Amino acid sequence: MRKIIVIGIGAGDPEQMTLQAVAALNRTDVFLILDKGEVKQELAGVRREILDRYAGDRAYRVVFGEDPERDRTAGGYTEAVDDWRRRRADVCERLITDNLPDGATGAFLVWGDPSLFDSTLAILADLADRGLEFEREVVPGISCVAALTARHGIALNRVGAPVQITTGRRLAEQWPPGADDVVVMLDAHNAFTRYADQENVDIYYGAYLGMPDEILISGPLPSVAGRIAAERAEARARKGWIMDTYLLRRH
Repeated sequence: MRKIIVIGIGAGDPEQMTLQAVAALNRTDVFLILDKGEVKQELAGVRREILDRYAGDRAYRVVFGEDPERDRTAGGYTEAVDDWRRRRADVCERLITDNLPDGATGAFLVWGDPSLFDSTLAILADLADRGLEFEREVVPGISCVAALTARHGIALNRVGAPVQITTGRRLAEQWPPGADDVVVMLDAHNAFTRYADQENVDIYYGAYLGMPDEILISGPLPSVAGRIAAERAEARARKGWIMDTYLLRRH
C-alpha cells in the first residue's frame, strides 16, 4: 500500500525542522505540493530550501497541483470553505493517484503544525472516505503559536488559566467568554481594533514568523493597535500576502 506522510515544517524558518521531520523527508519518494501561484512563491521557496538542506543527495520527485482559490465573495463562510476543501481534495486525489504507486511514500509539507488550522488531514480523511487506500503518518511541527510566544519570550498560558484559540471572524463578534488569554489566527480585518479602547489588554503580534521580514510588535493594545494595522497593511500590499498570529492578554 502507498504511504502518505503529513510533515509539519514550522512557521517559516527552515531551522525549525525537527529531527523527526528530517527523517521523514528522507523516507519520502514523492513530495506533493499545492502551488499557491506567483504571489506566494516565497512560501514555495521555503519548501525548496528545506528539501535542499535536509532531503539529501538522493533520488526523489516533487510534483505540483494547482491550489484552487476560495470564493471569498460567497455569502456563507462555512459553505464556501467546505466547497474549497472539496476542490482541494480533488486536486490532492489526482496528485496521489497519478504520482504515487503502491509501495511508494509521498509527503505533504505543511506550514506550522498539521493539527492547527490546516486542511490537509481533513482532506486525507475525505479521500479515505472516497475509497482511496493509503497508510497515513503525521509528523508534528512547530506551530505559529509556539513560534509567536518564543519570539516574544513569553509563556502561552498563565497559572491555572485557560487559553482560547480562535479566529479573527469570531473575535470580531465577541471576546471569547471565560478567557483572558486569546490567540487569534486568520484575522483578515484587524479584529483586534475592536478592543483598542480597553486599557487592560496587551497584544503580542507576529507576522511572517521566522522569515527575513518578520514583524514583531507588542505592548498595551490601545498604544500599538494603530501601528500594527498600518504595518500589516503596508506588508500585505508590498508582498501580496500575509500570515500573522497574535495573543491578546487581558489583565
